Amino acid sequence: MEFLRTKAPQSPFGHFPNVLGEYGKAGRGASRDDLHSLRVRFISMYKSLLTFFFLSGLTMTASAASLNDFTLTGIDGKPMALDQFRGKAVLLVNTASECGYTGQYDGLEALYLANKDKGFVIIGVPSNDFGGQEPGKAEEIATFCKLNYGVTFPLADKTVVKGKDAHPVYQWAAGEAGMLGAPKWNFHKYLFGRDGKFIDWFSTPTEPGSAKIKTAIEKALAQ
Repeated sequence: MEFLRTKAPQSPFGHFPNVLGEYGKAGRGASRDDLHSLRVRFISMYKSLLTFFFLSGLTMTASAASLNDFTLTGIDGKPMALDQFRGKAVLLVNTASECGYTGQYDGLEALYLANKDKGFVIIGVPSNDFGGQEPGKAEEIATFCKLNYGVTFPLADKTVVKGKDAHPVYQWAAGEAGMLGAPKWNFHKYLFGRDGKFIDWFSTPTEPGSAKIKTAIEKALAQ
């Protein structure tokens, strides 16, 4: 999709009004062949409009080169520019307080403490997308994480992480990960390298302390 970043789609709007005008005039005394010709042009222009809007959307997504290009809202309500983590390996995790996997907060905190001095950070992204298992407000979520799991890694505000309304960083990450790599439940994990490039994803059941995740983080930190 590199071409989408270097060449934006050409807008068809400049020609569209002319076709409409001709189509309107043709209704007054035009032959059947003329009407057919204009109808074909109208349909062709309509398809061009659909293609333009589709490619414009792809261009916006494709223009993001790395995790560093995005900004979340922090749990404190302030912008959390992900560029501040440039040079660090990042594990992005959509979390929930009332999920059967909520206990993974323990493993995430342990993983963070073991590697933060090496240039590693975890970003927890609370989301109510799956089963309505994150119903609380930002302050309640922050308090829950601190009191129950001693979480010290950065937390975002509650965020949409799936579907057409997903935050842009999740739309981009899902595109990088492929169809199977989009979050299917809470505690889905995305790993990014020190350069902000996507590395891998890990499904919900994959424990933070698993050999699979630890090995991937070690490789990311070695780069």
